[in-house]
Amino acid sequence: MSNQTPKQLGYTMPAEWETHLATWLAWPNDDDYFEDRMKSIENVYLKMISTLHKDELIKVLVLNEKVEARVKKAMSVVGIDLTKIIFYQTKYVDVWIRDYGPTFIKNGDTKAWVKWHYGGYNKFPELLPDNEIFLNLKDEVGFQMIDAGINLEGGAIASNGMGTFLTTRECLIENRHLGTESEVDLILNKFLGATNVIWLNKGLFNDHTDGHVDDVACFVNSSKILCAYEDDVKDENYERLLENFKILENALDQNGKKFEIVKLPMPHMHYNDGDKNHSNMKAPVSYVNFYIGNKVVLVPTFNDPNDQKALSIIKSCFPSREVIGIDCRDVIYGGGTLHCITQQEPV
Repeated sequence: MSNQTPKQLGYTMPAEWETHLATWLAWPNDDDYFEDRMKSIENVYLKMISTLHKDELIKVLVLNEKVEARVKKAMSVVGIDLTKIIFYQTKYVDVWIRDYGPTFIKNGDTKAWVKWHYGGYNKFPELLPDNEIFLNLKDEVGFQMIDAGINLEGGAIASNGMGTFLTTRECLIENRHLGTESEVDLILNKFLGATNVIWLNKGLFNDHTDGHVDDVACFVNSSKILCAYEDDVKDENYERLLENFKILENALDQNGKKFEIVKLPMPHMHYNDGDKNHSNMKAPVSYVNFYIGNKVVLVPTFNDPNDQKALSIIKSCFPSREVIGIDCRDVIYGGGTLHCITQQEPV
């Protein structure tokens, strides 16, 4: 990398809880990972959209006119107001719009978006066409697109809206090879207005994204962080999550103050024995992968004893929002859950 300091573009990445204009989604396709779970996964999308569209627009990618017609019919059956839904017909492979979609940024009332290079996590070449989706849709998205040309995904970063960011070394340094911590700090400063980056070490065990932060820690306001925490010392995630917790306990915000750190328990799930893609592997499930809408918080659940405890903790962090659990035991077969399949567009 060049030793020259990148010029700051003057934009900042808003926090997820700031008011949305819209939520972006990509309607699920019948791929090898979801297999015979498609009906269940489509029902998850319908539940999400039914809840979110009451308070913000929903912008949905669909493959073609035929799929759009079918989705509209399914939405109408469950009472979704189609005037709140905007469809975009385009070619795409998978649903991970958090990673290949726009990262929206603002400078006062001026809105722009960063287009990262999406490399299929450097291990899934079949996903590489999804890098082109929003290059093809840039006119439909509107306002300025900033093409960063950097191999990075939206799920790898989290913002408190005040200049402090969370990310992991495992993803951006060890696997995306973006440089040293100080070099990546400068990249995040240039494109997203980051002035303070908190570096966690690892993400979840078996996470195919190589440690995305949106499974292990997130801001719930500018001074409070929810941190995934494993109590079972024999669990594969115990050491890595304990290390992250200790880092956060000593982390400072953009004003030099410590954060309030809240432990969020872990769910536990293994993929079905004999599943051709996973073969009884430990699934990278986490309650941290929730999505904050304008008036609701959608939380992945897994029929786990910790489901209700996690919902209660998250509710305590968002007293003015309704917290809704959504069963994601089928969605996780694709590798992620609710935060991974959404992307917020600020007003």
